[in-house]
Amino acid sequence: MDGNDPAWQTERSKYDSKSSGDNRAARFRDWDILHFWFRGVEKFAPWVNKIHFITWGHLPEWLNTDNPKLHIVNHKDYIPEQYLPTFSSHPIELNMHRIEGLAEHFVYFNDDTFLTRPVKETDFFKNGLPCDTAVLGPANLSFPDNSIPLPENVFSMGFNDIMVINYHFKKKEVLKKYWRKFFSLKYGKIGLSSFLQLPYRQFYGFYVHHLPGIFLKSTFDRVWQENPEVLDRTCRNKFRKFTDVNQWLIQYYQFCTGNFMPAPPGRGKCFNLSRENEAACRAIRKQSYNMVCCNDSPGEIDFAGCSMQLKKAFESILPEKSSFERD
Repeated sequence: MDGNDPAWQTERSKYDSKSSGDNRAARFRDWDILHFWFRGVEKFAPWVNKIHFITWGHLPEWLNTDNPKLHIVNHKDYIPEQYLPTFSSHPIELNMHRIEGLAEHFVYFNDDTFLTRPVKETDFFKNGLPCDTAVLGPANLSFPDNSIPLPENVFSMGFNDIMVINYHFKKKEVLKKYWRKFFSLKYGKIGLSSFLQLPYRQFYGFYVHHLPGIFLKSTFDRVWQENPEVLDRTCRNKFRKFTDVNQWLIQYYQFCTGNFMPAPPGRGKCFNLSRENEAACRAIRKQSYNMVCCNDSPGEIDFAGCSMQLKKAFESILPEKSSFERD
């Protein structure tokens, strides 16, 4: 979305004064680097068949909407009417399975995630399953009364996701059934964290890579069927709230049902631009990873300067226009 659009700002202003949610500028500002996402996909993943471009209604002037691989998806095209308008990424993400023509196997890129070197289909799916890093980690996470919906005082979306997981799955049974996947050597040193979590009865979290989500559409259907109240409550929030669940819940369901293949964590890296902008630019230029996340943040930042640095870094590896850009 274009956070500078007057029409969008007017619509948001109808709700932001009534909301206690996350309405920070960092959630909406435009870094003007989206065209590099399209260049990256065309250059580094030419095997991609279809791109579903989700938008509030904003379309960059440079975007070639006639590209046969491109499907423009407005929020109202797939998000149920009772959740609109929304200024939170969570309803946008949790309803993606409703997009017309979406394949069972799909990869979700947020607008801050980019390909920076060649990737293969098997980097994302093997044997019909998402390739992911299922490493156990610490966090606090169980229902105090073993009930749904979530209590109002839960303070982290990641915590909320795990609380739902513990409601539906028994950690001991999951690890016993899929131990080869949870304790794969592909995870390297990070995998040791799973062994440290073995003494604990419940799940206390998972390794979070903050990279593109690799999903089965059918998992979304199952999560909605089993948690309608929780997802409905999240989707009715106009802005992000700490009581929300998010797309990680879908990923965690895939872990607990064994619907994934182990993949190493070093495929990508997330950089916080308020303190790691130079590191992000260096990684992009050197093409150190398959994927990078350039995560905006509310911290102190020279927005104009950092934006220019990022553009120059991407330009160094993706200087040529893609077919998704107008001549």
